[in-house]
Amino acid sequence: MESIEFAVIGAGLSGAATAWQLAAADHEVAVLERTTPANDAGSSHGSARIFRYAYPDEFYTGLVQEAKAGWDELTRLSGKELITPFGAVDYGSVRQPEHLAAVLEARGIEHELLSAEEAHSRWPQIAFDTQVLWHPGAGVIDAHESVTAMVDQAVAHGATLHNNWAVTSINASNGGYLITSEDGRTLQAANVVVAAGGWLPKLLGSLALPSSFLANMPQIHVRQEQAYHFPYADGTEPASWPTFIHKRDGFQAYGLPGGRDAGFRGQKVAEYNGGKVLPSAAEQDGQIDPANRRRVVEYVEKYLPGLIPEPYAETTCLFTNTPTEDFILDRADGITVLSPCSGHGAKFAPLIGQLGAALATGTGTVPEQFRLAAIGAR
Repeated sequence: MESIEFAVIGAGLSGAATAWQLAAADHEVAVLERTTPANDAGSSHGSARIFRYAYPDEFYTGLVQEAKAGWDELTRLSGKELITPFGAVDYGSVRQPEHLAAVLEARGIEHELLSAEEAHSRWPQIAFDTQVLWHPGAGVIDAHESVTAMVDQAVAHGATLHNNWAVTSINASNGGYLITSEDGRTLQAANVVVAAGGWLPKLLGSLALPSSFLANMPQIHVRQEQAYHFPYADGTEPASWPTFIHKRDGFQAYGLPGGRDAGFRGQKVAEYNGGKVLPSAAEQDGQIDPANRRRVVEYVEKYLPGLIPEPYAETTCLFTNTPTEDFILDRADGITVLSPCSGHGAKFAPLIGQLGAALATGTGTVPEQFRLAAIGAR
């Protein structure tokens, strides 16, 4: 039976990033992926995730700044453009662009606060209903290529990738952990990093974690989100479209150039947290809710005049949410749990890898608000 120092469960963005950092620090690493890295059934597939600095909490904006250094390093090592610059606009009464502008000002991040009229003059394809925050440093992450780049770096440093290795249980054994797959294969690991995304709720009951640790685990909601690609009207190009987040009472939407996923000819638009709640990722069915499609089409008709309000492609994806939308980064004995999702974790991937590796090796700490004790106390 194979024995390894670190087993990383899941080769999405957080798992791949952690495997990269562990392997680069000369640790023995095995990555166990239930299918293949960045597969369509997980949360890290496709070419379109928003990279942005705008957060109502300066804490997260600062973390984005830290993560950007990791993205720059990964871009250099891979030779690939992993973040395409498009800039971002944030608006809507719930989004509070004035507050976001104050946060960016405090962190020294380039931005402008525009009136709705000024913004519409600059982006006539969007109908704005409040002041608008513009920050040009935002862009679009190619999630699939980013996962591939991080897995490549891990493998280059000696990690082994095991595809089609679906974990069913992790049990304490011989001072370490015995990991068992659905088809009965086993692997012995001294330490385990669980970065299973939407499969975490299903795995929790089969992890050798102390009851005191699990008692602080918050309710995790896995949502099957739905996104739609709408064609650009009047010959507009993706480069003329920023990413956007529009939050108003009763409806919250986001959009971004769809990139390769949309044949580079449409904008990806979705209702934030508009999908059904699942027990875990294993229960996803990939079915679009007609009522959700209708809401998004109606939104496009009203607020995005630069799009033809007829989606030419649609897809589902997974959001794994904690109640506060904070990440879970914690460790008990030799098991490290990483769940940096809640629909906004992609942009932090290189930093999550650094924090996860430091936590797993005991060589560093993570922000206290990501630890279960702190989450449970809120």
